[in-house]
Amino acid sequence: MLNNIRFVLLGTTHSGNIGAAARAMKTMGLNDLALVNPEDFPSAQATSRASGADDLLSQADVCDDIVQALKDSKLVIGTTARKRHCDIPVIDARVAAEILYKESQINKVSLVFGKERYGMTNSEVERCHYLVRLPTVESFSSLNLASAVQVLAYECRMAELAYNPTQNDKTIDSDYVTAEVLDSFYQHYFKVMEDALYLRKEGHDSLKSKIRLMYNRMRPKKYEIDILRGFLSKLEKKLK
Repeated sequence: MLNNIRFVLLGTTHSGNIGAAARAMKTMGLNDLALVNPEDFPSAQATSRASGADDLLSQADVCDDIVQALKDSKLVIGTTARKRHCDIPVIDARVAAEILYKESQINKVSLVFGKERYGMTNSEVERCHYLVRLPTVESFSSLNLASAVQVLAYECRMAELAYNPTQNDKTIDSDYVTAEVLDSFYQHYFKVMEDALYLRKEGHDSLKSKIRLMYNRMRPKKYEIDILRGFLSKLEKKLK
């Protein structure tokens, strides 16, 4: 359901883009907007560009970081304008919307948009299960943030209209862990690696990234994380 799909804007610099994004979302039936460290919000320009979607702005979840914005999400899809050298599946907007809408029948899901100028950082990308890339022409590939939001919002609406619950509901799993649970697991995992002297407290960012990507691909369920954390706790005691 569209109510379970969250659009997350990271570090938006132009407040007008926030208002235009809210308008784009509302026209397609989406209402969950999260803003991570916006440079200028609330603002008159955002309200003006929202053109009647003021309710989305007033109820927007303004967060200090991406961890807070994604904490309840069990599926995260990021957007990228350029090719990324990481092991994350890249899909088109239509497929992304179908995946988001199908999973949103049971779980909270998020679609993440990076800063206007730089997009998502590598550490932000590592939190995603998929990346979506719009097929813009190579000679002029940069798309305005609000325009990108409109394209993805439209595809989510089309996915809703095309959805057939009798064919799709049986394959949705509600036992995947949230981003918040995974973050806590990673902290525990890396601490034990440091205690075992396998990982230095400083550095090894590349190894940490590979571990995050590995578990993101697996999409572990709650009982699997419980097993792993139980093992880590036992190992911690042995290392003391």
